Formats: sequence, structure tokens, C-alpha cells
Amino acid sequence: MTFTLRSRQVYLPDGPRPATVTVHDGRIAAVDAFDGPYDEDLGDLVLLPGLVDTHVHVNEPGRTEWEGFATATRAAAAGGVTTIVDMPLNSLPPTTTVAALREKQAAATGQCYVDVGFWGGAVPGNAGDLPALHDAGVFGFKSFLVDSGVPEFPPLDRAGLAAAFAAVDALFVVHAEDPARLRDATPSRAYADFLASRPPEAEVSAVGTALAVAAAADARVHVLHLSAADALPLLRRAAADGVRVTAETCPHYLTLDALAVPDGATEFKCCPPIRDPANQDGLWAGLADGTISIVVSDHSPSTPQLKRRDTGDFAAAWGGIASLQLGLSAVWSAAQDRGFTLADVVRWMARGPADLVGLRRKGRITPGADADLVAFAPDESYVVEAAALHHRHPVTPYAGTELRGVVHRTWLRGVPVGDTPHGTFLRREDGR
Repeated sequence: MTFTLRSRQVYLPDGPRPATVTVHDGRIAAVDAFDGPYDEDLGDLVLLPGLVDTHVHVNEPGRTEWEGFATATRAAAAGGVTTIVDMPLNSLPPTTTVAALREKQAAATGQCYVDVGFWGGAVPGNAGDLPALHDAGVFGFKSFLVDSGVPEFPPLDRAGLAAAFAAVDALFVVHAEDPARLRDATPSRAYADFLASRPPEAEVSAVGTALAVAAAADARVHVLHLSAADALPLLRRAAADGVRVTAETCPHYLTLDALAVPDGATEFKCCPPIRDPANQDGLWAGLADGTISIVVSDHSPSTPQLKRRDTGDFAAAWGGIASLQLGLSAVWSAAQDRGFTLADVVRWMARGPADLVGLRRKGRITPGADADLVAFAPDESYVVEAAALHHRHPVTPYAGTELRGVVHRTWLRGVPVGDTPHGTFLRREDGR
């Protein structure tokens, strides 16, 4: 199948310009002048590459009542995300062996509206399983330095992290909080009480540990969901010293304000936590100078019951933000207010995450790339209605928020995403 689209703003690797994009058999065959032949003119809509979200908790199998592949990937497509990489927990079993990976892939078969890759998990005692998992195509290995919240995915200590790094030459993605720097969270409806239990120094300490172990092993390490801007100097210094380190942050850390969280609003709880506006300014500065290279969702939903919406107790509630469908609009709204461009957002949310995991045919509009495309109206606004989201549960801190930027259509490998799932599984070698 061959067709052409044109837009007055096609977001290409070197920036936006008027262009006509030819798609042939699921790939981008050519990018030509705007005034060439075309099949469809997008009018005032801009054409973006499909976003790549490398931090998504789908939870199936085992905890599909929290979220599943059908609902998660449909939400992704509605938000302009055409590729996700699924985290190795909170599914049962966790993706810590090849057998568990195959079980997860079997559960996902026939349900995916976007393309899906998988992370493996590094937990105490499974260093010997990591090479086979890597050969099976996972994009790297997730580990926690603090309690993960589920007993089947325990954290690594410093020695365990070193053992995992030594087991395989792979990308390691780390949840960096130091349990020794955390404080007991007492039952409370006040967000400030929960926030005090997970101070910035817990992140700073754990980031320092991960960087030191990575430097000693010459390992490649990626710091997940950075919330504490105080850790940025450590990351800058380590990169200057030659440590192979990258870092990400998430839409909620860039857009939501700890000082404005209502009492009992446990939909705002995540770990590490949403912090104050001054800290948020620091994260945006980290994006501006490249210390933070990508923005991904950390979509980590649960049932409303586990969010303890009945009591509003932050200490007891599950820590996770549901935002997979909303990330593009949330980040674009805030970025525009701060003087960033849509090209910056595309770099942070499409090409950057694709490059992190080596998917060179994703996250860009260029000949040879997969025709993962998004027709987007950057100046249109909407108010988030939680019940209208495709996530399994209508629980999100963005409910009632006015956001800018509306996804009008999404193509996956040249086919409009509709009622029939046609996503495929991705391996680490794909697109290299």
C-alpha cells in the first residue's frame, strides 16, 4: 500500500517544515516538497512522528484488573504514542526469566494497538538469567534500589547491582531512591506528610550509588523518573567523567505542583513524589541543558480501591500515576508556556526514547523509518474527562485540567489505528 500525506508542518529530524510524506508498505519511502503530488492534505494539522514511551506498566498477566495490553495500548494510540516498552513488574510472573517473558508475550498476543517491547528485571539471585533474557530480545533490565511495592520484585543492594552489571553488557534502568533516607509515612490525608517521607536526598543518595557502581563496571545506566532536581549536578559530573549515564523525567513532575495537591487526592501519589515549583523549575533546566534527555509516562495505574480513594490515605494508597494518554498534551502545554517548541517535545518524547533503546526506525519521520505518524492540533484545547480515557480505570490527577494539543489521528506502520489491534512485538535488535 502506498499513499502520501502533506502538512505545512512536518516534524523532521532537522525541524519542522512544509513537506509531503510518502508511505509504502508500512515505511516512510520519501519526504518531498510540499507542492508535490499527494493523496491527503492535513490542512492545519501538523504531522509528528509517533511517540515512544519506554516506561509503561501494563501489569498483564496477573494484575490485569489494574491495566492490560488492550486498554493500555489503546490509550497510548489515542495519545499519539505508537511504541511502548513494558516494565517487568507488576505483572505475575515478573519478567525476570525467559519463561516469564514468553508468558507475558502470550498474554499480549492479539491485544496490542501499538508496537510493544519489553524490559527484563534484575532482582536478587537472577543474575544468571540476564544473558538469556537479553538474547531473547528485552531492551535492558529494570532494578529497584528501594522496595518496589510488590513482594515478587525485591530491590537490589549495592552488591546486587554490581553483580547484575557484571552479568551482561546491557542497558540498566534504575529506580533510584535510598531506603536509608526514607521516613515512615504515617496515615494521613495531607500530601505534605507523604512528601516529607520521600525527601530529595533519598534520590540524590541512590543516584550517587548507581553512578558509582556503573563507573566501576563501565556499565550503561539510565536513571528512571527523576523527580529531585538536586540530583542533576551528580548526573552532569558523572557524564563529564565518562560514565555512560542518561536520565528521564515524567509529565507529572513537569506539570503538577505539590503545593496544590488537595487533601485526600491520592491520584497524585507516585514514587518518587511530585515536588514543589522550585524543584520543577530545576527539572525543566535539566531538560534545557540535556542532562535529562527524555520524558516518558511511568504509567503505573491500579484499581481505584488500591488508590484508597475511599479514605484518601496517602500512606496506604498505591503509588502510581495514570497518564499514558495525556502525556503529549500535558508536556506540550507546560513546555509552550516556558518558551520551548513542539520540536523540543518531539525530541524528548519520540526520537530520544527511541534512541535510548536503539529503535532507529521509530520516533522520526525520515526515509526508511516505520510510518508511525500522528496528526496533531497544537493550538486546540480540551478539558480532561477521566471517564473518556481509554485507561482501564478513570483515575488520573489530570481530571478537570485544560490541556493544549489534540491528537486527531494516529497511524501505526502506515495503518490508521482503529478498532482492530495490529501492533507487533519488538526485540532489542529491531531497527538497529
